[in-house]
Amino acid sequence: MTNTPITTLYEQDFCLWLEETVASLKSGHLEKLDVENLIEEIETIGRSEKQALRSNLEVILMHLLKYKYQSEKRSNSWRYTLLEHRRRLEDSFQFSPSLRRYFLETFAYCYQGARKLASVETGMSITLFPLECPFTAEQVLDEDFLPE
Repeated sequence: MTNTPITTLYEQDFCLWLEETVASLKSGHLEKLDVENLIEEIETIGRSEKQALRSNLEVILMHLLKYKYQSEKRSNSWRYTLLEHRRRLEDSFQFSPSLRRYFLETFAYCYQGARKLASVETGMSITLFPLECPFTAEQVLDEDFLPE
């Protein structure tokens, strides 16, 4: 362990701060913990997981919209992107099953973002994409689902 105060260490050498924090937790020396920064880091991890879920969901929804409304431009690249991001979501659910609930909670919000992204990427008017998501949550996660 270093002689540098743990709160200073957080600002100067994050990796060493992590090592010291883990060592303090494992040894039961809770009085040595930088509790304020530890709480902040734990909260950040949760936010990062949720942000990754939203990002993957928007990519899937945008590609499903493109696949449905630009059928003449369908490509293996789009199918690959759909599969990749669906697998990322499934991995997230395997690691943190409670994210399934968040997936459902943020579904409509992400669809609106995907709608805007699809409009910009395709050059099509946003009004051509339905206000309500035309895909179910199950379809979005189904690796074999592709819209007609």
